[in-house]
Amino acid sequence: MTVTLDKVDRQLLDCLQRDASLSLADLAEHVNLTTTPCWKRLKRLEESGVLRKRVALLDPETLGLSFTAFVHIKTSNHSETWYRAFVDAVTPFPEVMECYRMAGEYDYMMKVQVADMAAYDRFYKKLVNSIEGLTNVTSTFAMEPLKYTTALPLA
Repeated sequence: MTVTLDKVDRQLLDCLQRDASLSLADLAEHVNLTTTPCWKRLKRLEESGVLRKRVALLDPETLGLSFTAFVHIKTSNHSETWYRAFVDAVTPFPEVMECYRMAGEYDYMMKVQVADMAAYDRFYKKLVNSIEGLTNVTSTFAMEPLKYTTALPLA
């Protein structure tokens, strides 16, 4: 479901994407509103599902989690039952930052964030031993992050 956003909604969302810690008064000032209509817009954006969460972004390197792996998975089982079991198995892994069902050569892809190769190896062993029916698990490793953002293009 697509939600229609006006210019002020987009400005509010852009401000929040850049700094979710802004106070209501600061947000209202940025979009040229008083606090009450600004708060009402934020509530509407939350209720419509456009604004899902307000979170803090942590620095993986500072926390000793600078090893990024992209894991590509193939399976020969494409049943709904297997899919549900796969999702249920992968979701609890804290190392899995993102996971997607894919079109193309691989069936699934996940982004994994860990401390180092040894930590990745432990994750890999846990993964392949917790899910039946994986036919190929291929990993590639990021050498250097060139761009990272969580901000969606709102223009």
